[in-house]
Amino acid sequence: MVQGRNIYKAVSRAVVVCLAFAIIACTPQPEPTEPQVSVQLWSVKDEVKRDFEGTLTVLADMGFDGVEFAGDFGDYQQNPEGLKTFLAGLGLQVSGAHIPFEMLDDEHFAATVAFYQAIGCDTLIVPYDARAFDAQQVTNVVVDLNRLAAKLAPMGMQIGYHNHEKEFDSFEQTTFWDYIATHTDENVVLQQDVGWTTYAGKDPVEYVKRYPGRTLTTHYKVKLPDEVQGKQPLIGQDTIDWSSLIEANMTVGGTQWLVVEQEEYPNGLKPLEAVKISKQGLETYLEARK
Repeated sequence: MVQGRNIYKAVSRAVVVCLAFAIIACTPQPEPTEPQVSVQLWSVKDEVKRDFEGTLTVLADMGFDGVEFAGDFGDYQQNPEGLKTFLAGLGLQVSGAHIPFEMLDDEHFAATVAFYQAIGCDTLIVPYDARAFDAQQVTNVVVDLNRLAAKLAPMGMQIGYHNHEKEFDSFEQTTFWDYIATHTDENVVLQQDVGWTTYAGKDPVEYVKRYPGRTLTTHYKVKLPDEVQGKQPLIGQDTIDWSSLIEANMTVGGTQWLVVEQEEYPNGLKPLEAVKISKQGLETYLEARK
């Protein structure tokens, strides 16, 4: 009788292993990508307000392929066609835009979509929502993301969500971020902010691999954990394993854009100076892959 039970257990384990391999084999794997590099304009928000065209011209001269908008369009607020022409003249694409859920409610949806379609933007990212790390409200964020993903898909557009550190707080034996990831449609972009991920004590590389094909855009930002000393919040002068992250983005994440974001300006650096240093740091890692 004992021998029979042991045989049953062995067979059961073999079946489970076979099923696991079958599931992995049948799961579509993202194609390798060669992401372009953009900059989140929040990094230079004051400069953008003072001189929109001049600031974007400087960023284009730094070699950025694109920009991610954060709600400021200079004198082009009512002129998306003119903005698209201006960007094209600088050789810049639109990698995405940060917008709140409110801009996609029933009242604003049509106008919002029309504007972003006109400037060539197909990825809309919600940058922050306090409900996303509220145990009583996170399900509503999931509902909103899934509803908007379905609504935007026929228009060739995607919705996404961007993490801060609070999304990595514990929730239902996992984290709020994992809950959002596993309960949203695969078409919902998980825009990881690697600075906040590391600040929360998590591994950004592991999180790219955990959700293949979902990290279509990634914020390359440094946010040093409080206990870290002797490092700078600049790409290449920090603690993040950028080489492994780039590899994961390119081979697993389905990543189309690496988005440089700079929110701290050490050693008296001006925002544009800090952005330039971080971009140069990123370029060093990208060049090393060639």
